[in-house]
Amino acid sequence: MSSRFIDFLHETDASSLPDEVLDLGRRWLLDLIGVAAGGAGTRMSRIIRDHAAGHFGPGARQARILFDGRAASPAGVALAGGITIDALDGHDGHKLTKGHVGCGVFPSLLAVSEAEGRLDDRAFLAGLVTGYEIGTRAGIALHRTVPDYHTSGAWVAVAAAALGARVLGLDAAQSREAIGIAEYHGPRSQMMRCIDHPTMVKDGSGWGAMAGVSAAYLAADGFTGAPAITVEGADVADLWDDLGTRWRIAEQYYKAYPVCRWAQPPLQAVLNLRSEHKLTSGDVERIEITTFHQSRRLATRDPKTTEEAQYSTAYPTAVALVRGRVDPVDVAEASFADPEIRRLAQSMTVTESDEYNAAFPARRIAHVALVLKDGRRLQSEPTEALYDPEAPVDMATVRAKFRAYAGPALGTDRAAAIEAAVDRLGDGSGIADLIELVQAPAAEPGDVAA
Repeated sequence: MSSRFIDFLHETDASSLPDEVLDLGRRWLLDLIGVAAGGAGTRMSRIIRDHAAGHFGPGARQARILFDGRAASPAGVALAGGITIDALDGHDGHKLTKGHVGCGVFPSLLAVSEAEGRLDDRAFLAGLVTGYEIGTRAGIALHRTVPDYHTSGAWVAVAAAALGARVLGLDAAQSREAIGIAEYHGPRSQMMRCIDHPTMVKDGSGWGAMAGVSAAYLAADGFTGAPAITVEGADVADLWDDLGTRWRIAEQYYKAYPVCRWAQPPLQAVLNLRSEHKLTSGDVERIEITTFHQSRRLATRDPKTTEEAQYSTAYPTAVALVRGRVDPVDVAEASFADPEIRRLAQSMTVTESDEYNAAFPARRIAHVALVLKDGRRLQSEPTEALYDPEAPVDMATVRAKFRAYAGPALGTDRAAAIEAAVDRLGDGSGIADLIELVQAPAAEPGDVAA
């Protein structure tokens, strides 16, 4: 393992990072916490939090489960946190990894930091950035070197292990073993199986976080691992040579809607036409979507679970036309019976474009046509999702989404306190307050948050 990698992992600190990179760390952290707060109300999150508390009991080290408060091992806390964020598909991602690094990096870093009593906010913020840099590169490397399309957990494991090694203060040899253990044990789950059959396994991020945190503690105890080829392979050396000069955290996209990124180009095209022509769904006979292959594979039209709704192109596109939005409430089971949404989703056509297929994954493009009941046909321009890194989101938009997702689950006062704590990261005041704010239980659906 190169000295450049080891030096970057262990020596990067807040004082050495550009201000704009630190700002991105705070931005993605706030967004992740908001998505976690919203996700905590799902059945998927409740099951995994109960599982972590019941089967990953605290031992020599312990932390508390995100938006739950019960104690578990650091590995169990990372597992539950990653899956809670993944339960509501609204978190940041990266086009070339075809996945999400923050979803696993944040809960892993939080779990090990709390377990080890490492509460320096400057170190935490620098660690978060470090995790994004390592995780994104590991994801690109794995996609480059293997033929199967694997979930984010496969390479999130590498980032989580690296952060564990950083917090634990492992030496270079132990750090290499930790990353090798994590890459070997990371979940090489096949993403398209869950696309075709949406269930709670989703993107594997929590399982990767658990594997990575476990790997760091195993390496600290002397366990050895096979060298991590995504980090040490000669065919991926170019991805690691620019550590500290090219900031991959700036390449993440922001999700305006809590559904798979592949569904968002046609969804956005429908919203654009709806606004431009001042339409209601009652004006529209049917929607015709032309998109790329992976988007077409999101084939659920009549979801029965929130996972099916999030991994669908037809359903959220119909929601967008009917309601002019797609929010967390729109992918909850209570929303599925709307007859107008079901009419549009069932009648929708979805076809592939060779041009759009060729552009994927660097670009995700779709266009839609609305066939109106008066016989007119309105067609959109080729459309991409909002807030790709080439057109980055502004912080005001991130804050508005955070408040919309976190407020109902946490109450406005607690949400505002979290926002303020994230804004303070890097000022030397520590993360103890932030930990307390994000570990206490969220309100159950239907409850009034205090």
